[in-house]
Amino acid sequence: MNNHILVIDDEEVFLRSVKRVLRNCGYQNITLEKNPEKAVDLIANDAIVDVAIIDVTMPVMDGITVLDNIKSISPETECIMVTAVNEANVAVKCLKKGAFDYLVKPVTQEDLELCLRNAMERKRFMEILHLNKSPHIPKLNNQSAFKPIVTRSSKMMKILKEAEIHAKSNVPILITGESGTGKELLATAIHQVSPRKKSTFTPINMAALTPNLFDAEFFGYTKGAFTGAEKDRTGYLEHTNNGTLFLDEIGILPIELQGKLLRVLQSGEYIKIGSNKPQQTDIRLIASTNEDLEKLIQKNKFRKDLFYRLNGAWLHLPPLKERKEDISILTQAFIREFLNKTNDYRLDDAVIAQLAHYDFPGNIRELRSIIQATVNLAHGGTITVSHLPEKFRKIKSSSSQKRPSQWGELLTLAEAEKQLILKTYEYTSGNKSQTAKILDVAINTVRKKLVSYGVK
Repeated sequence: MNNHILVIDDEEVFLRSVKRVLRNCGYQNITLEKNPEKAVDLIANDAIVDVAIIDVTMPVMDGITVLDNIKSISPETECIMVTAVNEANVAVKCLKKGAFDYLVKPVTQEDLELCLRNAMERKRFMEILHLNKSPHIPKLNNQSAFKPIVTRSSKMMKILKEAEIHAKSNVPILITGESGTGKELLATAIHQVSPRKKSTFTPINMAALTPNLFDAEFFGYTKGAFTGAEKDRTGYLEHTNNGTLFLDEIGILPIELQGKLLRVLQSGEYIKIGSNKPQQTDIRLIASTNEDLEKLIQKNKFRKDLFYRLNGAWLHLPPLKERKEDISILTQAFIREFLNKTNDYRLDDAVIAQLAHYDFPGNIRELRSIIQATVNLAHGGTITVSHLPEKFRKIKSSSSQKRPSQWGELLTLAEAEKQLILKTYEYTSGNKSQTAKILDVAINTVRKKLVSYGVK
């Protein structure tokens, strides 16, 4: 795992022991530090530390002081305190100072692994909570992995950042959204920034998987297991061991097969056809669907227990009609793709204007097909509205419609002000005082504006 863990203790033997335990648990990014002052300086110099394991009793600087300093510099770092003396008052003091947990030496691998896993989960939860509350557009730490997902939408950027946060854990992820919104691209990006990135990523189209082939494809079979089984076959579970299994359109999986999948997810165990020997698999599961699984559950077409197992984290990709600011940047990306990545082309602004007035029921996949046909008709010259399919040439812009440009949707100053105030008001859950504070205006100004917008 690529989470950064900092271990602070003045005893060399304990440091080596903890490092060995952490390696056994799969953690690779480990920093050991005997000097607590240097450890604090490391974080003060912008080192990103996910979890700090801190000895309470040290001669140069005691652990509670180290805890205080780390929490003041990096509140998001989870701290686990370790001591040889089991004293309730010390434990309470550490927890009040912001420690996640308190362990007593000798620390077993089981206790440390459980404590670390819980600390990582809490850190993930707090990062998501902060992300959802923040009015700022987040920045990705692994931009190259998400590069195929072209967007300037603030809504999409928050979704990508949440995906990046979830990727560091082993939690199953459910991606929902209409067809053509980029669910497989997102699943691929999650795998590429996860601790499993060096292992196999296996995408499976569930629509192409017939019920009578499920066991053979997922579990594999041995030679002679049935007529035609002339040699051993490796199934998806064995092939993807230690990697990521992506189940595309999970909603269409017949309910009689859902129980088989659930058992594997719960136990990590399966048996090949023709064998009696159970085998173990360690996979990270990502599933996607354009179906409403909760409605399928109500119709007894999808198992509730499987839904909860898949839905460790839920990412919903919005349709293109809800992120029209991306039409321009996507169009230009597709043009470059179909012109062999050259930037030597001209695009009439009216093309984006016409595209922006269409809702794209086929989403990004539909836009890509349209641009491919348009580029072919333009023959490398200036791309104009005349090269678009007929249904776009018939769209007439009116002065009352929003004015799109190469930067997306243009608004009047009054329209932009209205959107900013209403979005901030929604973000504060209807708190006028907080809205005024965020916008740096008088509360009376906020009240008057809301009244003018019909908000009581």
